[in-house]
Amino acid sequence: MSLLLEVNKLDVHFGAHHAVRGLDFSIAAGETLALVGESGCGKSSTALALMRLLPASASIQGQVLFEGQDLVKLPQPALRALRGNAISMIFQEPMTSLNPVLTIGQQISEVLRLHQPQSAAAARQRAIELLDLVKLPEPRRRIDDYPHQLSGGQRQRVMIAMAVACRPRLLIADEPTTALDVTIQSQILELLDTLRREFDMALLLITHDLGVVGQWADRVAVMYGGEKLEQGRTEHIFTQPQHAYTRGLLGASLTLERELHYRQQRLMEVSASIDPRSGQRSFVLSHGKPAPVQTAQEQTHSQPLLQLLKLETHYASEQGLVRAVDGVSFDIAAGETVGLVGESGCGKSTLGKTILRLIDPSAGQILFKGSDITRISQRQLQPFRRQAQMIFQDPYASLNPRHSVADILEGALRVHGVSERAERERRARSIIDRVGLPATALRRFAHEFSGGQRQRIGIARALVLQPSLLICDEPVSALDVSVQAQILNLLVDLKQEFGLSYLFISHDLSVVRYIADRVLVMNAGKIVESGDHRSIWRNPVNPYTRSLIAAVPTSAFASSIGQQLAPPVREESLPFSFYRFAL
Repeated sequence: MSLLLEVNKLDVHFGAHHAVRGLDFSIAAGETLALVGESGCGKSSTALALMRLLPASASIQGQVLFEGQDLVKLPQPALRALRGNAISMIFQEPMTSLNPVLTIGQQISEVLRLHQPQSAAAARQRAIELLDLVKLPEPRRRIDDYPHQLSGGQRQRVMIAMAVACRPRLLIADEPTTALDVTIQSQILELLDTLRREFDMALLLITHDLGVVGQWADRVAVMYGGEKLEQGRTEHIFTQPQHAYTRGLLGASLTLERELHYRQQRLMEVSASIDPRSGQRSFVLSHGKPAPVQTAQEQTHSQPLLQLLKLETHYASEQGLVRAVDGVSFDIAAGETVGLVGESGCGKSTLGKTILRLIDPSAGQILFKGSDITRISQRQLQPFRRQAQMIFQDPYASLNPRHSVADILEGALRVHGVSERAERERRARSIIDRVGLPATALRRFAHEFSGGQRQRIGIARALVLQPSLLICDEPVSALDVSVQAQILNLLVDLKQEFGLSYLFISHDLSVVRYIADRVLVMNAGKIVESGDHRSIWRNPVNPYTRSLIAAVPTSAFASSIGQQLAPPVREESLPFSFYRFAL
């Protein structure tokens, strides 16, 4: 295969911030190269540098040769002719990338008419064909929809239609399936691979999901701190990783192929430290101290902690009555973790909010420690709310940006009757230390923390009231694999220490398999299957459950990830980089 793109010694600076350092890689026509690494490692900066879409404050050095042309030196008119035509990009968040005041048909037609002059009618017809190509249902009807009228997966299909409208030779996909459920993720990746083969198109796939990489990529380049640590064929990287950081990523990754005994082990964590004398950075892989595992089945309980009886939540829409939660019954024992899985829109989050009475139920009962809380007043709910808390999916959106961490934690205590300031401060210091953050974090604000750190603050806010039940709504879905491992290890430790019960809501079956004692599968507002974690994965009964499991990315060598779980602790050094691992 002939080389389509060659990147030589690429450097990207944002003022004094060195975001990408001496990066080299190449892509052949028809090949899929995955660029992997944690958030902040320089993956997206690399993609934007290739497209020359970085802000004016950024500087780019090095070579980016596309079919022999150096894109770094190319004048803007020539670049505009290439972008969207020969080279195209799918951005990470389609809702913010699509114009909210234009229909999807207008946006696709604009791309076509810019690069391939044609009439408005011809462009509209081609836009319908492209929407059909990317399998958007009813393209003739949906072409006049606005982005907000589409689901996340449908918006991503529109972005793909725009990106491939002019049959590009190189497609850059920046986290194209982040936060999509497994079935939609599988459909999007299958679509991208089909288009790659049909158009003989090269694909640069930027992701932190190693399951996706294992199934779809020909080669992998691993980045950390703006540098490439190693590169090779996907099978070689997965089965014989050379660098400690790569081994850490693989050890932190969850797959359905691992043997069931891995649930008794902590996920591998990676930390980086700098030697101030030599300027060398060391990577340390560890599992930390293993927590004893005790399942709910090994405990005895006089009554469930939480019990739902034929719970229903309805709301009205233009199409009529929507039964978001439809006759759901289950219970959670003290000290038990129940996983709730299903596709986006199946009713998982609505159920979690209904349990906490953030949404009023339409019918049925919610019993907490034997008491019916279904119809009690907001004032009567306060003791329950002290004992049942929620960890939200997006910690940044759920933390008040105008309040310090201390204000957030102490405010929760004040609302629930802890009147003495000294006691509030003591409990805030204690819980922030327990979730692995320094005491200085109490004086800082949400925007000053990484995603993983913000999620730790969200966990601290939930735990500061000393609850017995935590509802975790997609708590790790937006985090990269290394930070995800830290948060999951923390949740397991806290459960053992405080005797917590979890309702763990997720669309990631691998995560649920790791953390849950029992699993509930939800579809269209109903629980369609339930069982312990072994029976659900080994012998799924419901066709919907089988389809969810079948949609999880797998590969012939994905089981090798499990072999990375327990290597000896090692250190490897390499030149200093700007980024520090986000703890």
